[in-house]
Amino acid sequence: MTSQLELSPGLVTQGFTPPLSLKDFKLIAFDMDSTLINIESVDEIADAVGRKEEVAAITEAAMRGEITDYKESLRRRVKLLRGVTVADIEQVYTQRLQLNPGAAELVAACKAAGLKILLVSGGFTVFTDRIRDQLGIDFTRSNVLEIESGPNCGQLTGRMVDQPWGDICDGEEKRKMLQETCAQLGISAKQAIAMGDGANDLPMMAIAGLSVAYHAKPKVREQAMVAINSGGLDRLLEVVR
Repeated sequence: MTSQLELSPGLVTQGFTPPLSLKDFKLIAFDMDSTLINIESVDEIADAVGRKEEVAAITEAAMRGEITDYKESLRRRVKLLRGVTVADIEQVYTQRLQLNPGAAELVAACKAAGLKILLVSGGFTVFTDRIRDQLGIDFTRSNVLEIESGPNCGQLTGRMVDQPWGDICDGEEKRKMLQETCAQLGISAKQAIAMGDGANDLPMMAIAGLSVAYHAKPKVREQAMVAINSGGLDRLLEVVR
């Protein structure tokens, strides 16, 4: 980072002088996996068929930016999920998935200040829809896992379902969704905050007025205006009040 300022241990800013006012922003966009929630959901789903290690290696490389084609990396990972059951996915949700510390508090503070909430994820609607309902999120975009309807009813096919907006929510789609949501709200992207941890979050972070890295990969920390390296998501409120 250049001209960085460590406000307190584990909280670094660069490119501006804090604090900023939360009321200067109208939208906050969150990544889901390892940002709003504590897991990489695709890795945990893969554990049900004994493929977590293989899938997690691909996920790690993609998040670090070592795999440049995110869509292809996700197709590879989802293909390895074939045979996972809906019951397996439910078990991941009930037994492994948790909101990260400070997630509910940050969302509540943003809502109180009048911001809308956007969740954009390279993960899946089976989780994003529930997080949306749990936190009262206004807008979401994520991927749909295809489920068998024949003799193997209730099992994943190893493919995803195309949606009206496209096939896979990758970094470019996250950027596009942030822009579209801003246009819908009649605001500039500079009135948005974008928060994530992986390389596929960088496109949306690049156009936002404030970019936030949360316990992020080195490449993301280097480019973010705020890096939260320890503590919860609500540490952002030490910077934007």
